[in-house]
Amino acid sequence: MNIKEKFKAIRNNYVINQVENIVLPNFECSNTTRKKFIFIGRVQKVGFRFEVSLLAKKLGLTGWVKNTPQGEVEAEIQGEKDKIDFLVQFMKSLKRIKIIEIKEQIIDVVCIEDEFIIIK
Repeated sequence: MNIKEKFKAIRNNYVINQVENIVLPNFECSNTTRKKFIFIGRVQKVGFRFEVSLLAKKLGLTGWVKNTPQGEVEAEIQGEKDKIDFLVQFMKSLKRIKIIEIKEQIIDVVCIEDEFIIIK
């Protein structure tokens, strides 16, 4: 295992522990919505997609997240609005990530989706 792989493994273990220790608030029940996000800033090579994926799964959200060639991260996240908002606010609070701008758009719900994935 080279140094880059070791660093990634350490970072991933840190992210896993961090997400496992999040105490989720009690969310109000609401209708399912789907939002498309573009996260702009220092969001690649910092475990952003991995953390979004873990937290989305913990919250019971579905959708996907991927890097873009422009150095941004794009995601479609589906579930209850308060849970999506919690995920976004949590990501904005992280020190190793620097979100400069978030573009957000409400899009159509995908009825047959049942998981959250990272697109490589």
